[in-house]
Amino acid sequence: MKKLVINGGYPLKGAVKISGAKNAALPMMTASILSDHDITLHNVPELADVRTMMTLLESMGMRINKNHDDSLKLNGAQIESKFASYDLVKTMRASIMVLGPLLAKYGEAKVSLPGGCAIGARPVDLHIQGLEKLGANIEIKDGYILASAERLKGSMYHFPIKSVTGTANILMAATLAEGETKIHNAACEPEITHLGELLNSMGAKIKGLGKECITVEGVENLGGAEIKIIPDRIEAITMIIAGIITRGELTIQNINPLHMRQPIELIRQSGARLEIFEDSLFVDGSNEILPIDFETQPYPAIPTDIQAQLMVLNAIAEGDSKVTETIFENRFMHVLELKRMGANIRIAGNTAEVRGVSRLNSAPVMATDLRASAALILAGLIADGETIIDRIYHLDRGYENLEEKLSNIGAKVQRID
Repeated sequence: MKKLVINGGYPLKGAVKISGAKNAALPMMTASILSDHDITLHNVPELADVRTMMTLLESMGMRINKNHDDSLKLNGAQIESKFASYDLVKTMRASIMVLGPLLAKYGEAKVSLPGGCAIGARPVDLHIQGLEKLGANIEIKDGYILASAERLKGSMYHFPIKSVTGTANILMAATLAEGETKIHNAACEPEITHLGELLNSMGAKIKGLGKECITVEGVENLGGAEIKIIPDRIEAITMIIAGIITRGELTIQNINPLHMRQPIELIRQSGARLEIFEDSLFVDGSNEILPIDFETQPYPAIPTDIQAQLMVLNAIAEGDSKVTETIFENRFMHVLELKRMGANIRIAGNTAEVRGVSRLNSAPVMATDLRASAALILAGLIADGETIIDRIYHLDRGYENLEEKLSNIGAKVQRID
């Protein structure tokens, strides 16, 4: 099993380019099921999850051409199988997003209950309830979701809690439903807006993107489209934190600062100097690091996907802080690993109480999920000595060539067997 070896204590300096957003690419790939025409996606990140989704779609009959310029061309005209097997779905929860498009286009789907990072229940109930509102017949049998419908009918569905993948699934299904669909308490993340923009360019009739109420007028069919995937805001924030904690000077390129307004304002409270430009950001980490209290909330607030990384910043801040996790109940698994490196953190329910220490120490640690792996890398960058991080396959699901990017800006990191 591959591991990362990091020798800490080196400030990061230079420029780093942010990749396309995984959480935008995956639903767009599933949206190609809805059309018999070419869907071309540019700025697609080279990630394990993207490869898994390609394999899943190709197993159904999707034709996919991968170009050397980070582009994918997908064509769903030859889809024959409406089956998503457990072997392919078990490693990635985003696989559930084939359910809505298959049901809307073909009137049937058999999709395994999904797997992925063990950070919480993340039930599929919301997906099922929403599709049932659109007229689908659904049962769970032998670990699979069996869904059928002659044609989905427009309706109103109110998400009891916000769900990004749930909103994506219902949004895609509604594009081919008969009549009007209203989605209330919809997720407002940029990745959902971007998905809607792709669907509209394919011929869908969607209004209210970026708002909590999305209206979809169903159409008979969808055509081809071409779009460039937005930058990964989670990777961007991870790199900003890396620049701060290593006392570095970094230029973060290929970003959309408008997608990160609240996280940027929160990070500024740590004392870091950030200069914002149209599609880049400069980080100066020379100031003393101040502790920052925060809680995770749906967009546009502080995303749960940066909670672990921000905790590393608080772990070496001058003072005490509180971090409250409101999205996933198991997303403090990185805390035990950080404590092995000398962090002073106490868990009380869904709150982590952090008392800053002057330094972290190297130690062998284990990544428990995608964002935890990023947090442990950040900790390794500032720890004394050599840190070895095991189970880094989590990292490859969501960060493109991260060790190479870090090495290019001064980090001492390498991958070993």
